[in-house]
Amino acid sequence: MIAKTRRTRIVATLGPATDAPGVLERTLRAGVDVIRLNLSHGKPEDHLRRAHDAYVTATALGREVGVLADLQGPKIRIETFANGPVQLEAGADFTLDCSADAAPGDATRVGVSYRGLPVDVKPADHLLLDDGLVELEVMSIADTQIHCKVTIGGKLSDRKGLNRRGGGLSLDALSDKDRADIKLAAQLKADFLAVSFVRSAADIEEARKLLHEAGGDAWLVAKIERAEAIDRLEEIIDASDAVMVARGDLGVEIGDAELPGLQKKIIREALVRNRAVITATQMLQSMVESPIPTRAEVLDVANAVIDGTDAVMLSAESAAGKHPDVAVAAMSRICLGAERQFEPAEDISTHTHRLDRTDQAIAMAAMFLATQLPVRAIVALTESGTTAQWLSRYRSAVPIYALTPSAEARRRMVLLRDVKPMPFDIRATPTLGVRQVVREAVRQLFQRGDLAEGDRVLVTHGDHTGRGGGTNTLKLLSVGADGIAESLRDLG
Repeated sequence: MIAKTRRTRIVATLGPATDAPGVLERTLRAGVDVIRLNLSHGKPEDHLRRAHDAYVTATALGREVGVLADLQGPKIRIETFANGPVQLEAGADFTLDCSADAAPGDATRVGVSYRGLPVDVKPADHLLLDDGLVELEVMSIADTQIHCKVTIGGKLSDRKGLNRRGGGLSLDALSDKDRADIKLAAQLKADFLAVSFVRSAADIEEARKLLHEAGGDAWLVAKIERAEAIDRLEEIIDASDAVMVARGDLGVEIGDAELPGLQKKIIREALVRNRAVITATQMLQSMVESPIPTRAEVLDVANAVIDGTDAVMLSAESAAGKHPDVAVAAMSRICLGAERQFEPAEDISTHTHRLDRTDQAIAMAAMFLATQLPVRAIVALTESGTTAQWLSRYRSAVPIYALTPSAEARRRMVLLRDVKPMPFDIRATPTLGVRQVVREAVRQLFQRGDLAEGDRVLVTHGDHTGRGGGTNTLKLLSVGADGIAESLRDLG
């Protein structure tokens, strides 16, 4: 019996906690598929070192690990307090000072990093600080001063974030820091670039243009965390290669009650529109301190898996927590449990998925057969990984082995649910015909123990192996005692 492996991917943020000797290796061993570098924190040399260490460690472990560089975006923050954190009491007056020369704050006022805030807000607006833990109601605006009443009090410290309930702030998606960090992402050779606070497709297109000019070729990940992004969700997904359900700021802007439904909607739309999707923010937050997740966190991760997310993400749990590797192991265990209990039962039809290309048609045909026949695996011979991406959009219990000579394609495919990228250099055997290449691919999987005698496999490939974008063939084969794949004579 061939053991089942985890189908949902894990993204884990690197940080000070993973810098300690041996921690990075243990964390990768625990099951990380993509490492995230949060460019909001740390110096460029920190990110370069961590990316290098991750590549070296993954190679030593025989693993494919992708790198995601996450831009800070134009997050609005309050400035600093003169004498440390303050306690705001409900009903008290509090002023936000948006002037360039605002003095250090106290319990009655604090500076704000965004000079245009007085133009974007009006009386009766609700402003949320520190992810909604403190709430202010705007009473009046005078020049650069926004006079507020504290509606929900609490402790407030330096540089906490600020949002407007319902969104509507007019900041550009890319700050000057982001533009510099896009060049850093190209230098890092990042496989994925996450763009924060996206409002429209134009934000993604601008980031892609800047990345290409810097020499980068990463997949663009649109972080859905603004209320405005929900109104333009389809165009944003179409412009991106992947999306992230960034539940922190999104929950603050739209309200907690709306968040679960929107999470499901974003995941569903990403799958229908053939894009990868990551679910993020506070998934195992208690594990920053505790070695054991809460039951509510377990259910949260499992629910995202059942919804069909490609990947789940750890932030502070791995970057700054006490148990980075334990948190990854816990997330992996939860994903496996959810996958065992809820096998996909998807409607494979053009009504549920867009169908624009030949390789998409081949992918749909493969998945239809996989739902109708006892198929052990799907083997995709691919150059760029595109066919494997289409295959992974149709949720199935059948693993997809994506064989490609491209290391870059393999690192991107580690984000895709159900896909197992593997090196297979078709160009190393130029004298073999297509039939022999297919046999060799199946034989290698047999030798690895991924396939066994008698297994049925579906194989997708192009008429001319070694060329990108040409998948147009689907074969149903049976694995022989020596690992040689032969065509089935019947389906009995």
